[in-house]
Amino acid sequence: MPSKNTPPDDDNLEFKLDPAGAESAEVIEDAHPEVDIFDLTNHSGHVNEMFSEWFLDYASYVILERAVPHANDGLKPVQRRILHSMKELEDGRYNKVANIIGNTMKYHPHGDASICDAMVQLGQKELLIDMQGNWGNTLTGDSAAAARYIEARLSKFALDVVFNPKTTRWLSSYDGRNKEPETLPVKFPLLLAQGAEGIAVGLSCKILPHNFIELLDGCIALLRKEKPEIVPDFPTGGIADVSEYNNGKRGGRVKVRARIEARKKNLLAITELPFGKTTTSLIDSILSANDKGKIKISRVEDNTADIVEILVYLPSGVDAQTAEQALYAFTDCELSVSTNICVIENEKPHFFSAADLLYLATEKTRELLKLELEIQLGELEEKWHFSSLEKIFIEKRIYRKIEEEETWEGVIAAVNKGLAPYKKLFKRKITEDDILRLLEIKIKRISKFDTFKADELIKNLEDSIKETLKNLKYLTRYSIKWFTELKKKYGKGRERKTELASFNKVVAQDVVIANETLYVDKKEGFAGTSMKKDEAICKCSTLDDIIAINQEGKLTVSKVSDKAFFGKNILHIDIFNRAEPNALTYCMVYRDGRTGPTLVKHFTTGGVTRDKEYDLTKGKPGSRVFYISCYPTGGRPDAVKINLKPAPRLRKTEEEVFFKDFAVRGRSTGGNIVTKNSVRNVVRMTKAAREEAE
Repeated sequence: MPSKNTPPDDDNLEFKLDPAGAESAEVIEDAHPEVDIFDLTNHSGHVNEMFSEWFLDYASYVILERAVPHANDGLKPVQRRILHSMKELEDGRYNKVANIIGNTMKYHPHGDASICDAMVQLGQKELLIDMQGNWGNTLTGDSAAAARYIEARLSKFALDVVFNPKTTRWLSSYDGRNKEPETLPVKFPLLLAQGAEGIAVGLSCKILPHNFIELLDGCIALLRKEKPEIVPDFPTGGIADVSEYNNGKRGGRVKVRARIEARKKNLLAITELPFGKTTTSLIDSILSANDKGKIKISRVEDNTADIVEILVYLPSGVDAQTAEQALYAFTDCELSVSTNICVIENEKPHFFSAADLLYLATEKTRELLKLELEIQLGELEEKWHFSSLEKIFIEKRIYRKIEEEETWEGVIAAVNKGLAPYKKLFKRKITEDDILRLLEIKIKRISKFDTFKADELIKNLEDSIKETLKNLKYLTRYSIKWFTELKKKYGKGRERKTELASFNKVVAQDVVIANETLYVDKKEGFAGTSMKKDEAICKCSTLDDIIAINQEGKLTVSKVSDKAFFGKNILHIDIFNRAEPNALTYCMVYRDGRTGPTLVKHFTTGGVTRDKEYDLTKGKPGSRVFYISCYPTGGRPDAVKINLKPAPRLRKTEEEVFFKDFAVRGRSTGGNIVTKNSVRNVVRMTKAAREEAE
């Protein structure tokens, strides 16, 4: 009898539908009558252990077997299995993609849809797969036709660079019926050329594509002990600022822009897309910005086919250059693309830079070339060995010595004895297998043996061996030649598409259309764009901020809205330039408290927090602002006349204040006392009066 802590066996559960249609589990009465499967009190520790173990297994599987590419060949498992399956089916002709997917399912334990999507994405990179049919459009975002309608075969580049069964390490497939490559022997920095993106458990991968020719030049530079500089190149073209790329390390980013040209006074044309965007998504972002009032356009036309052409028509009166900057500021015409190079190496995820990946690919290619040369050398030496054996066997008529032998052992011994005087001519020991191969030579071949052709063959083999040994000795030179030939053979038409430039982010406030009017009720303290019966202040946009200072000396900055409260008796209200908060200098005269002295304050606002109230006075109750004005920093400050209330023994009834005589300080400064007498009012001096007083 099982114990109380033993969980019920799955085989003893039967599932029934209750009347409501919900699936429930009932234990057969005779199985474990003392166990309540819904009582998890005694099993919580066991469940926690299982969850922890299974989650780690799942996370490891997703990282290693699905989302993150391998450093050796730059491929994810599904991509590697697709290419291996295509190599199996390779006969020079196109194969239906549906057939390739079916063959790939022998190796990939997932559905056909995931294989199809991966294959389409791989084909759209136009490097490894030669496509036929409708494979979709990366410019418009149109999807590919169904797998049964499109065809594919491996490109010549893939056949030259990706495969070599002699240098491939093979593993059993998931069901043990077939063999699949652990990684493919790719002799090219494929991962940097194609780029990659994937999300795993706890980490993600984002590798930007680079230029084919520049990568080969970088490999050659590394072999020459030089330091290459590689930057992304996007298939959609556009303009890129790579000043913050940081060699592809985590935290690096690239700013990308669409290419926009002004064709007429009121017509802009987008001819290249920013990376990661399609014409559909870009047009949607333009229409959305127009609906929100951030930009002003008449209509948009999409004429994209083989090349991008999005026509943006502008209404009359809109400046084309300003509209172009607005497209960069408020739409997806300008984006920031982050990079995070994460790859699998030695069965673990590692974070690298683009230079690290290029170095790994270059060294891997060099090792593969060395291995191929060593295999080639071994094969050539074997051919030379047997060709020399065959020549001696036939020319010296050693085959005649077996005529009198009656046993198989005697035949082998006779041939071995006949070859004994010539063994010193060979580079390795003559084995029994060599003798067996000699004995398999047909009489017809012996009778037609041509000594001249045999000598020529041996001479060619010796030349090939000599050349192979030379390549092994000067392996770096051979590797440089390999990359140079690769560039010469496949580099045509793969020039850089993305223009490199340096540009600053467009400030939205500088290009947003001021299509709203700001109104204010100074006495009640309200301001906004919907108060059309009140005093109009200025034109504004929905992105602007408002700065207001009331009679109590309270400063508030708030975003433009339909209607907002800024405090009663507003003395100053205007648009606030958040990008340059110190662009204006303020002149203020205020009373400190109800009976305190009158002070002069010359200040700038500095940075402020939106919707937070700042006190420009010392904060005493009853403080009052008599005068407030502002001027551009670097301009001429005001001068005011302070009129005093009459009082016994008060000889001077006014004070003249020149703000230029006071240093400009921050908004939190208290100011300078000018009088302790009661003030009647403060009046700004005219230009003539100020010049006369000065």
